[in-house]
Amino acid sequence: MTVIVTRDVPDRFRGFLASCALEIAPGVYTSPRMNVAVRERLWAVLTDWHRALKQGAVLMTWDDPSHPSSASGSRPRIPG
Repeated sequence: MTVIVTRDVPDRFRGFLASCALEIAPGVYTSPRMNVAVRERLWAVLTDWHRALKQGAVLMTWDDPSHPSSASGSRPRIPG
C-alpha cells in the first residue's frame, strides 16, 4: 500500500497523482499495489517539481516489511 499526502501544491501535482493513484480525500492519494519502479519514478517526478517550484509539501509512505523502523514497516519520504 502506497499513500501520498500533499499540502499546498500546484494543480499539476494533483493531476499527475490522480493519473496513477486514487484520491481518497483532498490531497490524499493511495495505490494498494504500486510496484517499486512506478513508486520510484513517481517520487522522482514529485521531487523534481518540488525543487523547481519550492511550494507546498509532499509525503509518501509505503509498506516495506524488510525495514525495521516501525511496527508496520512503513517509512515516510519528504522531498528535500
